[in-house]
Amino acid sequence: MTKLTVKVDGMVCGMCEAHVNDAVRAAFPVKKVTSSHTKGETVILTERDIDEQALRDAIGATGYEVQSVTAEPYEKKGLFGRK
Repeated sequence: MTKLTVKVDGMVCGMCEAHVNDAVRAAFPVKKVTSSHTKGETVILTERDIDEQALRDAIGATGYEVQSVTAEPYEKKGLFGRK
């Protein structure tokens, strides 16, 4: 699983977050997507690779601008993940 952190410029409210989340869900098969206008970022959990330019285009089509995209491996944490 991969965690993508996308810095998004232009989100100012909860509805903005919903627009970005909906655009990502419509364009890609993701496990989870959450956005925060206060942090100016969207976090995506996915099992498949997502093309960065396609992601930029999908979010850009909603009127928001992607500033950066960083990817890192993601492992679920919690009680059942402990050894």
